[in-house]
Amino acid sequence: MAVRAIRGATQLDVDEREHLLERSAELVKAVLEANDLENEDLISILFTVTSDLRSEFPAVAGRQIGLTDVPLMCMQEIPVPHALPRVVRLMVHTETSRSRDKIQHVYLHGAVALRPDLTGAQ
Repeated sequence: MAVRAIRGATQLDVDEREHLLERSAELVKAVLEANDLENEDLISILFTVTSDLRSEFPAVAGRQIGLTDVPLMCMQEIPVPHALPRVVRLMVHTETSRSRDKIQHVYLHGAVALRPDLTGAQ
């Protein structure tokens, strides 16, 4: 087993609480599913949001889907003028037997533009 970091992001259509929670939960579930992870495999999850998202903490979505004993933390991204708007990013720290080249990073909705090299959207 090795400790690995898994990246992901999603873009919201609007800054509304329920929409943010829905997209954040979708992202977490997609990362877990793509990497065959269970809650007990998780060490922690760090969430970041762009400065235009203020309706809710993405970690609330993690708690709502059952990550009650996993440390979750939210932070704000650096407000770079040309950055993609309304983006929730995450970094999952996990213990897994997968090698680094087998880790699946997940980018959803408009966030696929952030890493086309990882999403096949080139």
